[in-house]
Amino acid sequence: MTTLRQLEYLVTVVDTGSFTRAAELLHVSQPALSHQVRALERDAGGPLLERLPRAVRLTPMGRAMLPHARAALADAERARTAARRAVGLDGGEIQVAAVYSITLGILLPVLRSWHERHPQVRVRLMEFPHTDALLAAMAAGRADLAVGPAPREWDGPVRELGEEEFVLAVPADDPAPDRVPLADLADRSWVHYAPGNGLAEVVDRACAAAGFRPRAAVRTEQTAAAPLLAATGLGTALVPESVVPSGFAGRVLHPEPPVRRMLAAYTRPHPDPLTTAFLDTLARCAQAGGGA
Repeated sequence: MTTLRQLEYLVTVVDTGSFTRAAELLHVSQPALSHQVRALERDAGGPLLERLPRAVRLTPMGRAMLPHARAALADAERARTAARRAVGLDGGEIQVAAVYSITLGILLPVLRSWHERHPQVRVRLMEFPHTDALLAAMAAGRADLAVGPAPREWDGPVRELGEEEFVLAVPADDPAPDRVPLADLADRSWVHYAPGNGLAEVVDRACAAAGFRPRAAVRTEQTAAAPLLAATGLGTALVPESVVPSGFAGRVLHPEPPVRRMLAAYTRPHPDPLTTAFLDTLARCAQAGGGA
């Protein structure tokens, strides 16, 4: 019979890439760890891991089991946390997932407000570069609440937070007017995003609507780096207004037509009171800010 401990051992071996490191992290002997993984493999009906001389690799059966193992462990942790909350043993923990730009923008005042009201509650923040990864994490049970672009389909509660406004970051001496048609920038070089960053699609769609394809001078995986790279003259960057740092060395222009996307927070079908309270804090801060 498969146990949570066996699933934890499997996930830890995969994450560390080594039986030795996994045993050290789990504070068990390596033979005991190996015995439990072999028991899990017998129960599964085949090998889950390929033992290589210097590494460990998942078999096809192991790749199929891994996401379910992670989901089972996350569900068990949520169950323990919910039980502790119910009897008031401690403040527990809330797991929040977000795309990169959200963390840098609207989540900062939310987390500050939440900590002031609930200092005893731990917040575990998980960040993802793309909406698809965010949805996958929620579907796998890795988080209590997600914040990002509004999902097209989701079974649980979804609360719209407002529209995220995008601006153009350029060097301080850029001659363009404060409001500029995006089509007028077709011949420029661009600070673009790496394909794994969901903002790459936002830029491509906005430029396509203006009739051109942006010519990337540099691509970055880090959302916060885009306006800084643009300020140095490497190219124009389309960025969420909320990630432009205070004291920005460049200029901020507003594209015409405006570029926006709807942001939302969504939870599992039956959120617990702590998750609901965090969602309320998030919505209140978004409203106080005049939108997300």
